[in-house]
Amino acid sequence: MSRTTQIFCASTLYGAATLAAAIESGCFAEAERRTLLVLNNAAVPETAPALDEMPGFAPLREHFDDVLSWNEAVYPFHPGAWTPRPDDVPLLERHLRLLWGLGDDRVELVLESLQGPPALTVAQLFTGAPIHVYADGLMSYGPTRTKLDPLVGTRVRQLLHLDLVPGLRPMLLTEFDVPARVVPTRAFLKAVSEAAGSVDALPALPDDAALLLGQYLSALGVLSPGEEEDLHVRMMRGAAGRGHRAVVFKPHPTAPVRCSRVLEAEAERLGVDLTVLDTPVLAEVLFERARPALVVGCFSTALFTASAFYGLPVARVGTERLLERLTPYQNSNRVPAVLADAVLPALEPGRDEDALPADELNDLVTALGFTMQPQVHPSLRPAAERYLSGHFGPRTRRYFRRKRLTSLGLPGGVPARLAVLSRNSTARRVARRARALKKAVRG
Repeated sequence: MSRTTQIFCASTLYGAATLAAAIESGCFAEAERRTLLVLNNAAVPETAPALDEMPGFAPLREHFDDVLSWNEAVYPFHPGAWTPRPDDVPLLERHLRLLWGLGDDRVELVLESLQGPPALTVAQLFTGAPIHVYADGLMSYGPTRTKLDPLVGTRVRQLLHLDLVPGLRPMLLTEFDVPARVVPTRAFLKAVSEAAGSVDALPALPDDAALLLGQYLSALGVLSPGEEEDLHVRMMRGAAGRGHRAVVFKPHPTAPVRCSRVLEAEAERLGVDLTVLDTPVLAEVLFERARPALVVGCFSTALFTASAFYGLPVARVGTERLLERLTPYQNSNRVPAVLADAVLPALEPGRDEDALPADELNDLVTALGFTMQPQVHPSLRPAAERYLSGHFGPRTRRYFRRKRLTSLGLPGGVPARLAVLSRNSTARRVARRARALKKAVRG
């Protein structure tokens, strides 16, 4: 009888900590071999450390029998771009089995996401292998980004996720009736605590400091580098406006150096003591060891772990502009951005609104999921119509695009009899003049 080898794919320390917590909690059947397959999906992998080279990895490594590199297996191709030709799949599977010493093992896959390479590539190469998906962040609350091949989707046994938004049900892979399972918070905190205890290079951080989380949204093409610098400056100004005289900025690992230089100039102007953290550690390690007085970000998953798991004050900034910029409409970051806007308090004065209750939040995400993927979830149309009929207003309008609602014939869109005006050049010209006049009057 062949042995079972479980291949756990991870590209971030956060994902590796989630996997360690899931293993400790018995979320997977026993296996003779557990292998961690590291994926470095940075734009230029050679310039960014892989997760097994980052501080805090050593305790997480103990949950696996060995560590392999996907980048080395597919070199010189980029792991985020390379996909195999269908005719080459049998040959490539045999190659990987030989390369990784799998032999005739029964393989099980544990993947971060099935919505694109490299995770989808791994799933396609090991045809027939059972799949477990785990959420590396907030995207599990939204719909599957693309229509997934049933030959892959029907192999998924479970969706594992942290309870980042208590009461909210994940939507990912529900089109295949994949059951969702919560990874216990206590196990995750234990994994983070072990990782934090092994980080020696972390500099001493000021007491009661505000922690600013960079996300490098310019890499996603959502904001320009200048706009992202402005976002970080807004974070600092907001923190200073709340009375914080010490600020720690944790940049994204692939952020350009100039981001911190702009902040340094602003910190000097504001009289704020700025620390730029260059060590690539989990934000949760900072929550564990430094206990910041305030955590500020745009829509980072770490805002939710700080609030839900560590009881730290958090604040978001810039979600309105982000929701305007996200393209295409079905961008997987839309649901995380909406959740940050709907649940977390605003940093800047005059922008705060009450958090949406859990029951309304589920209805909101359901409606949003339908508008993002109507072909994948056609049965959700009645739920979307009910929600939009009763809740579409000043607070929720920014979560949906009127053009999208119109094309789907949903409440909040332009009525069908008037929709033709949006395509009429004369009507558009008159509307532009009216808006310009309105701005002139206000000025």
